Amino acid sequence: MALTDSFQRPLRDLRISVTDRCNFRCVYCMPKELFGPDFAFLPHKDLLTFEEISRLVRVFVRGGVKKVRLTGGEPLLRRDIEKLVAQIAEIDGVEDIAMTTNGSLLTRERAQVLKNAGLQRVTVSLDSLKDDVFMKMNDVHFPVSKVLKAIDAAAEAGLTPVKVNMVVKRGLNDEDIVEMAQQFRGTGHILRFIEYMDVGNSNGWRMDDVVSAKDILNSIHEVWPLETVPPRHAGEVATRYRYQDGKGEIGVVSSVTRPFCGACNRSRLSAKGRLYTCLFASDGFDFRELLRSGKSDEEVFGALSELWGLRSDRYSELRSDETRRRNKIEMSQIGG
Repeated sequence: MALTDSFQRPLRDLRISVTDRCNFRCVYCMPKELFGPDFAFLPHKDLLTFEEISRLVRVFVRGGVKKVRLTGGEPLLRRDIEKLVAQIAEIDGVEDIAMTTNGSLLTRERAQVLKNAGLQRVTVSLDSLKDDVFMKMNDVHFPVSKVLKAIDAAAEAGLTPVKVNMVVKRGLNDEDIVEMAQQFRGTGHILRFIEYMDVGNSNGWRMDDVVSAKDILNSIHEVWPLETVPPRHAGEVATRYRYQDGKGEIGVVSSVTRPFCGACNRSRLSAKGRLYTCLFASDGFDFRELLRSGKSDEEVFGALSELWGLRSDRYSELRSDETRRRNKIEMSQIGG
């Protein structure tokens, strides 16, 4: 039974945060001044178990989910994550299993194990090719070279096409746009530029810090002409462009200046089992409590059906001073 919300948007994608922990302290996600050494992360008993996650995936597939993405925090910090991948890969109806990672733990051996378990693709975060800029953004002195090795490892294991996410923040890494495009042109990897977003309440977001999709595209188009590419499916968040000389494609995620709420088909499950129907949501529904209180799959599906049917989120279309003051869930809890 394919579920639709109050705007007739289907449920297609499920993003699952497997941990709220991360070994980076990126300034746009987990700034060090708020996520310091004394920050209280979730104890292991509060995390959804792999069996609970797999059970929820089966329920969500019944509602229309075809694509599952594992996120964090940093998902590779979750021990034996390949076992969860294997469990999800066995579920009928799941057509795509992907993972978003900072690449710090993605060795050649790890990438191959994940591929063998059933992972199909990875997206690796990389915000600059300059060590000083990238280290300023990840705030743990992690070098660019190790992320590039992780990207190579993913490609060698067949986790392709590898996508590379670059969050662009004015005055920090906006001068690196063309250099990043040059790095990945002709490699088969897909570089995606992401407008700096006001997710959560801890990153000090200001509209003045946003580099618009238009400006990003213009800076690349002046060097290598681009042309638009049709989306692969409805609800795709990145607008696709390809180089006219045939050297591959890029994507731009423009949640701020070109909202795409009207086609959003994503749901987000936090590490402790709360479901959020919008990246900018203030609260989520507790599916962990349903599972641990002995509810049947039919009852869990009923809760999902009711929740998705009432969904009316369109934060980016409504973005205003009032909506920005909401107490929104942090990106590190639902994986972006």
